Amino acid sequence: MSETKPRTGKPTRAELWELVHAERAALAADLADLTESRWATPSLCAGLSVREVLAHLTAGASLGPVRWMAGVIRCRFDFDRQVLMRLNEQLGSSPAETLERFGRTVTSTVKPPLPIMAMLGETVVHGEDIRRPLGIRRDHPVTTLTALAEYYQGSDQVVLAKGRIEGLRLTATDGPFSTGSGPLVSGPTLSLIMAMTGRTEHCADLDGDGVATLRDRGAEE
Repeated sequence: MSETKPRTGKPTRAELWELVHAERAALAADLADLTESRWATPSLCAGLSVREVLAHLTAGASLGPVRWMAGVIRCRFDFDRQVLMRLNEQLGSSPAETLERFGRTVTSTVKPPLPIMAMLGETVVHGEDIRRPLGIRRDHPVTTLTALAEYYQGSDQVVLAKGRIEGLRLTATDGPFSTGSGPLVSGPTLSLIMAMTGRTEHCADLDGDGVATLRDRGAEE
């Protein structure tokens, strides 16, 4: 028997994994015809190319709690060092191999010791870290984006988001998401998510008296 949504309306565990898988599949499809030279395009993640960000996503979908902890210990609790180590493990010898490796993880339910919602966030946010510099647009389901925005507005796990929007009022113009009080930041739900997670480039898509504050907080990292 399939799972059903609880009365809160929040996605079930199985439904969350379906969202993650859908986002991975969409990203793989968007990159299927990318020319080799464009794989070196700088992503929105400082210092990483779009190819390297994709390898990072592959690593996250291939790394269970035991291997994750083993890597943490190996890197002496330097989490950034572990990220680079695992990324390089999945990079492969060519862009085609990088994409192939990612494709094999599309339906994976392997994850580090993180909530599934954090995995959805990794896939959506890093997917846009890749797409925006390449000029690729995805119309994400607004229900997916709303669930993710609601997660980020109350969490600083993995990435600072809750603290970054403190004292601001965020309101989506394409969906029901709204949170906080204070100077207004309004715009598409995706742009709010990306700005919440420190992607200042997306502040150009937002309006309101609070945009400058949100941009400044993102630039502080």
